[in-house]
This record gives sequence, C-alpha cells and structure tokens, in this order.
Amino acid sequence: MQRLQAFLDRLEEAGLHHTLARYRADTIMVRVDVPGERWEVDFFSHGTVEVEIFRSDGEIAGEETLERLFSSNT
Repeated sequence: MQRLQAFLDRLEEAGLHHTLARYRADTIMVRVDVPGERWEVDFFSHGTVEVEIFRSDGEIAGEETLERLFSSNT
C-alpha cells in the first residue's frame, strides 16, 4: 500500500491526470493519461507492480471507424 500511495502522491505533485480502478480482487490499477499515451499501472496485493504503456500513432480517424471497431469487438 505504501508504494501505491507514494505513486499517487508523485502523480499529484506532477499534475498528471489519473484514475483508480479495480478489475481484480488482488489488484488496484492506476490509469494515467498524458498527451499521446496512456499508462496502466497495476499494484498487486503481494507487492508486484506491472506497467503497460499505450502510445498513439498520432492519426485521427473519422466517425466511419466506429462501425469497424464495434464489429471487431462484439
């Protein structure tokens, strides 16, 4: 819990937007949104921390892309 609290304090000091989520019983996820990236930082109850980074390629798609996204994910 100390590592999570220290990380949250650091995010707040840096002024980085973040949200907390719980998708698994043993994990708290911190989602951090920065320009062009999203970080998902998982803090596990047993002490492990995992970080996944999603980067934008900078391309902006139009509304027509929504149908493709829904059909490929439903």
